[in-house]
Amino acid sequence: MPFLPTASSGASWHDFVKRPALTRCLKALCPGDTLIVWKLDRLGWNLRDLITLLDELRTQGIKFRSLTEHIDTETAAGRAMWQMIGVLAELERSLITERTRAGVQAAKQRGVQFGPKPKLTPQQITHARALRAQGEPVPVIAALFKVHRATLYRALAD
Repeated sequence: MPFLPTASSGASWHDFVKRPALTRCLKALCPGDTLIVWKLDRLGWNLRDLITLLDELRTQGIKFRSLTEHIDTETAAGRAMWQMIGVLAELERSLITERTRAGVQAAKQRGVQFGPKPKLTPQQITHARALRAQGEPVPVIAALFKVHRATLYRALAD
């Protein structure tokens, strides 16, 4: 059965779609085959996608060899090298996550608001509440402010 890349994320699948020659190559692979590349960066654009792809190859019984980096998953040294690359990829993911969290926390301390901007200003919400108290139906008020009824209901509930 030929190897078919599975996409664990939209970005990974998008990379395959944009690289039709790689997709054709991967589809032609069968268990027991060896995928040989000149250099690792020819196979994946970032370490995470490369790790994902090579792990998928391994589970499908497809061997891998990179000529420039001297990685050969058929040898003990090649498998050890691959495991070290995997550890570095995990470290990279952890560092990115930590930096992202720190950046978000710093931005929140500076008062940055995340998410979409509110559809209604506080003044509009006050006006909508007054109209509702006068008996105006919610669909009419929503149309007046050019928002969906659900948006108005949420704003009135706060």
